[in-house]
Amino acid sequence: MAFVPGGTFRMGSDHHYVEEAPSHRVTVDPFWIDETPVSNRQFRAFVEATGHVTLAEVAPDPKDYPGALPHMLRAGSLMFEPPSHPVDTRDWSQWWTFKFGATWRKPYGSGSSIKGLDDHPVVHVAYRDAEAYAAWAGKELPTEAEWEFAAWGGRESCEFAWGDELTPGGRHMANTWQGNFPNENLKEDGWARTSPVRSYPANDYGLFDMIGNVWEWTADFWSTRHPGDAPKACCVPQNPRGGPEADSFDPRQPTIRIPRKVLKGGSHLCAPSYCRRYRPAARHAEPIDTSTSHVGFRCVVRGA
Repeated sequence: MAFVPGGTFRMGSDHHYVEEAPSHRVTVDPFWIDETPVSNRQFRAFVEATGHVTLAEVAPDPKDYPGALPHMLRAGSLMFEPPSHPVDTRDWSQWWTFKFGATWRKPYGSGSSIKGLDDHPVVHVAYRDAEAYAAWAGKELPTEAEWEFAAWGGRESCEFAWGDELTPGGRHMANTWQGNFPNENLKEDGWARTSPVRSYPANDYGLFDMIGNVWEWTADFWSTRHPGDAPKACCVPQNPRGGPEADSFDPRQPTIRIPRKVLKGGSHLCAPSYCRRYRPAARHAEPIDTSTSHVGFRCVVRGA
């Protein structure tokens, strides 16, 4: 783990997606954070020690999904499958599919394996899986504020975690998408999907893959906007913990009351042509029952 000294910083952004606004000052106490996302090797050790069964390995309960088609209530996980031609990027179903049999052990579905991927971040882990690993390791999941502060690595007021250019001098600083998303993957950085942790430069706190590779779970419930700045310098929020659970439900699915948590960091699917979320301030909502081929996590230990 790497030590993050804590401090006050401007969280969020007023210049990108609406859910990142408003930018506001918050303070976080010192903490330790994993240098990398949890890898397949590390997650395997946890499963072997505890017998943990991930959510993707369990068939959904029909009571939790009213109206679901019976043939879809089988164990599996969401997987990215690129189309062979340009598609309407407003329709995510053109490249996401629920793959029966896709798990952390079989990231591309039945017949696949993690052989040779020990140092890649574990994927197909739902929130409860990440939380269970953290508890086993004597750690916790970071808050959104902790995660964002760590991702900046002591920087502030620049476009990306490393400066104002996405690829300074033509160098790729994170595992993101190159080409026309989702059908054209130029793989200029050498990776079609996830990459081994530590493949890209660490930030000034010694942290790898805070941006790109896989989105990462945080402990905070989703909110559609940040709170505004405190009216006085003396009242800057200390260690904020996000909004209430009741506000995190997806209003587009009123009959399914599944809380959503905040994901941070973007992934190998973030592209200039589609999803510019390869920035510390970027955030995304994820239902706690959902696992995908591009979401992982890392852990923290609080206190100096």
